[in-house]
Amino acid sequence: MPDEYQAQRRNSSVHRIVTIIPTRQLDIVLQMGHVPYMKTAAVHSRIQPDIKQKAEDILQRLGVSPTEAIRMFYTQIALRNGLPFDVSLPNEMTVKALEDSRKGRNLERFESVDKLFESWDA
Repeated sequence: MPDEYQAQRRNSSVHRIVTIIPTRQLDIVLQMGHVPYMKTAAVHSRIQPDIKQKAEDILQRLGVSPTEAIRMFYTQIALRNGLPFDVSLPNEMTVKALEDSRKGRNLERFESVDKLFESWDA
């Protein structure tokens, strides 16, 4: 039997052509994770090499390809009608607090985490 062949059958008045795919080829198609004849569009992006490598290392541990991750990200944007996480600019108080902490100004020090928590209740 050849690797792939077409058989014709008559069903009522409709004439159909059925393609029979051997099991090993079907396994490959099923493992592709997407519809083989789905229309696609390309996304091109520039990213810093170190960020790309870190992200791809994490994706590999998760068992997700970069393409699948981008597809998930775009799907979530479409479903949520926006980014799937909050994006905002810090207010003036937060900017000042971040700047102070980076420069070591106006910091409170605590002997323990418990003392830190106690200060919140005071």
